[in-house]
Amino acid sequence: MNSPDGFDTLTGRAPAPWHDERHELGEGLRWTGRDLLMVDILAGRLLALDPALPGPPRTLVRLDVPLGAVAPVAGRPGSYIAAAGTGIALVEEGGGPPRWLARPEEGAAVPARMNDGCCDPRGRFWAGSMAYDATPDAGSLYRTDPDGTVTRVLDGYTVPNGPAFDAAGTRMYLADSAHGRIDAYTLDDHGDITARAVFARVDHGSPDGMQVDADGYLWVAVWGASRVHRYAPDGTLDRVVGVPAAQPASVCVAGERDPVLFIASARTGLTDPAPHDGAVLALPVTTPAAPVRAFESAL
Repeated sequence: MNSPDGFDTLTGRAPAPWHDERHELGEGLRWTGRDLLMVDILAGRLLALDPALPGPPRTLVRLDVPLGAVAPVAGRPGSYIAAAGTGIALVEEGGGPPRWLARPEEGAAVPARMNDGCCDPRGRFWAGSMAYDATPDAGSLYRTDPDGTVTRVLDGYTVPNGPAFDAAGTRMYLADSAHGRIDAYTLDDHGDITARAVFARVDHGSPDGMQVDADGYLWVAVWGASRVHRYAPDGTLDRVVGVPAAQPASVCVAGERDPVLFIASARTGLTDPAPHDGAVLALPVTTPAAPVRAFESAL
């Protein structure tokens, strides 16, 4: 399925910038039901946007380590669980040092950092790690349970991105961006993996951030290809959205009555960035998606 440059194959419309700021590595878009959260990974910033009104982001948290992704902590406004630096931490708006739950990548054989992550429907936080130099197969996936236990669930990934979960929490999607592959895992009630299959392969560009919408379809940002893909639950490519940015990194559908697909992008690594590289872009869509799942902390 070919995509006209910068346009959606379904509607013919083009994603438009939501604000004027440009990010080095915009990632981790998550809709809370009110705000649209995102991170600028290398700058260590957690940002919030108004998904109903275009305008600049406001900074909620600033860390002195890379910030890969966050999820809100249930019942604690202004608190987040974060994939940051070499591990998992609890962070608060308004400052204060991170409360580290674990730093499993501290002292790794090759320098590594945490990357993308999110919560499953049971309130467990899942996040991947990767080597700074993308050493093959040096990345892992970790699960943080409500009691704060951090467990390495998978290894052998180079650049894990996602994950994303279906509404029941029994299927997890995880990309290995470096290998152009999206895997689908079956999970049991305890968050243990019981089966794995290759869900889809991307021939041009690299699958990056992803989200499952209310129809059970998987939206995927395709880094390096200036496009976003939407896959049916059987792995069929359903829709392609051309993006006026070279490196789409994250996607999120926000809003229930008038849903909008938001796309974060990056300027990092580009010698001559185009005007929309690093922008957050927006495109109206018809199918909504559930707000981000919160971390059900028992700490």
